[in-house]
Parts: sequence; structure tokens; C-alpha cells
Amino acid sequence: MRFLIMCGILAGSLTAAHAGMSVSFDWGPTKKCFDPKSPPIALSGVPEGTKKLAIKMTDLNAVDYNHGGGTVAYSGQKSLPYGAFRYQGPCPPSRHTYQFTVKALDASGKVLATSKARRPFP
Repeated sequence: MRFLIMCGILAGSLTAAHAGMSVSFDWGPTKKCFDPKSPPIALSGVPEGTKKLAIKMTDLNAVDYNHGGGTVAYSGQKSLPYGAFRYQGPCPPSRHTYQFTVKALDASGKVLATSKARRPFP
């Protein structure tokens, strides 16, 4: 019984520690129709031990279209500048909503935390 209680406490602690990561983005200088440079992305609460950020963009109005994403080395920075990675930028026929999913990875590639942010374009 004591073992189960300790497992529950540990699981709750891990969830709370990972729940703190958040990301946001602004389209900034992103040009319409397949600008290959990623928009500026703000980061907070990235867990200790993170070595890379894996980023993917999804068009929530056309989920089958692959915009791709990229992987960026992480060394404690609070933001990623415009063009930090290359991907296929937005080119919607009308206003679409896009979501960036950012995964914090350790040196072995294990996911430490995941956060998502969405914003309409244009």
C-alpha cells in the first residue's frame, strides 16, 4: 500500500513539473504563402534537462496538409527568433487556425514536456 501511495505522489509531482511549460507565437514578419522561415516563438517553463525542442505546425482547418516543422538546440533561451527553423509556412485561401506543438526532448530524445499554441492566419 505504501508503495502505491509513493507512486501516486511521484506521478503527481512529475505531472506538475511538466505542466509548467508553455509556448506562444506571433506571426511577426511571416509572409503569406509558404514563407520557409518559422515565426518567433516565446518559451517558458521548459524543464531542466531539455537539450532540443521538436516543433511541428498543423493547420487545424486542413489537418492532412503537412507543414512540417523542425528541431532546434535548446540551451535555456526564452524565445526562438524568426527563421529558427525551416518549414512550409501558411498559405490559406481564407482565415485558418494554425497550431504549433513544441516538445522538450532530453539528450536521448525522451519527451520531457509538450506544449501547444494556436493562432489564426492571416
